[in-house]
Amino acid sequence: MKQLFFYLLCLSLIANLVSCDRKRVFESYYELDKKGWHKDSVVVFNVQLTDTIKNHNLYVNIRNKGTYAYSNLWLFLSIGSPDGALRTDTVEFTLAEPSGKWKGSGVGGLHDNHILYKKSVYFPHKGNYTFSIKQGMRDNVLEGIRDIGIRIEKTY
Repeated sequence: MKQLFFYLLCLSLIANLVSCDRKRVFESYYELDKKGWHKDSVVVFNVQLTDTIKNHNLYVNIRNKGTYAYSNLWLFLSIGSPDGALRTDTVEFTLAEPSGKWKGSGVGGLHDNHILYKKSVYFPHKGNYTFSIKQGMRDNVLEGIRDIGIRIEKTY
């Protein structure tokens, strides 16, 4: 009986992990310079999108070291569409609780955050979309952010 329960539990966990990622359309990270993220450095993701029917959720993925000096991160985010339109936002992401405890999951000194940026986004044109991310903090070289990424999911 215990073996059957354990088997069903494992099967359920595996099915859950596989089904969660079926929503993913795109996900990628960019590893930043070990010396820090220069204020003029722009991270660009080129994404080929073909679904003009379903809406999508957009996430910003941030990996920060435990030595990151701030509890937040300001970013300049731009989305360029195949028809030439460009939309730019200035967004603040909170990486730590007021108590100082880091948000997200983490092992050791690295903390991983998957933060919803835009919900239910419609991409009206098939083709290449360009997602550009630039740090908007006051530091010329921002230390402690290790990776930056984006994830695009179907909303179903």
